[in-house]
Amino acid sequence: MAELPPRKRIEDVELLRALAHPLRSALLNHLTAVGPRTASECAEAVGSTASNCSWHLRQLAQYGLVERVDAEDGRERPWRARQVGLELGDLAEDPAHRAAQLGVVGATLTHEQELTQRYLDSLDDLDPPWRAAAGLSTYALRVTPAELTRLTEAIDALVRPYIGAIRSDAPADARSVHVGLRAFPRIEHSGKAEE
Repeated sequence: MAELPPRKRIEDVELLRALAHPLRSALLNHLTAVGPRTASECAEAVGSTASNCSWHLRQLAQYGLVERVDAEDGRERPWRARQVGLELGDLAEDPAHRAAQLGVVGATLTHEQELTQRYLDSLDDLDPPWRAAAGLSTYALRVTPAELTRLTEAIDALVRPYIGAIRSDAPADARSVHVGLRAFPRIEHSGKAEE
């Protein structure tokens, strides 16, 4: 299997602030999931207008996260994601940088919640094989930091070859699927980490 492109490490505070915008986050997520799309197609997918999406796509392009590609029909040129994942790195010590990082995480979690709710609202419309294949699982693990790191890296290695924007061998009946992973120490209502 060919080596997958690396994630783009985001350290620039201005770029983090740009990515914390919910529409920009949704647009980048959409293009990464489904591949090149026009601003009009993006607008339909993310619930906005074509002109608004076009403006935000141009903003993302200034940061090198999306780019225009040639149109197959000679009309509106589609946009595509230039990255197949973003990495925020460790939480910064600088409060402004940390706030920007947390803004991106917040936008991502909000988008994941919206996708999950749309899935749940559409269960009756899904073909039975897709209903059976979907999964919402949670686990309560007992691990060390090193074990958790190895586990998330192993899961990432399993999932990355299926990233929609770069998978070239997808069968004809494949469709875009959302997979999210959250792995962190449990913090109970007392505000203390569970030992």
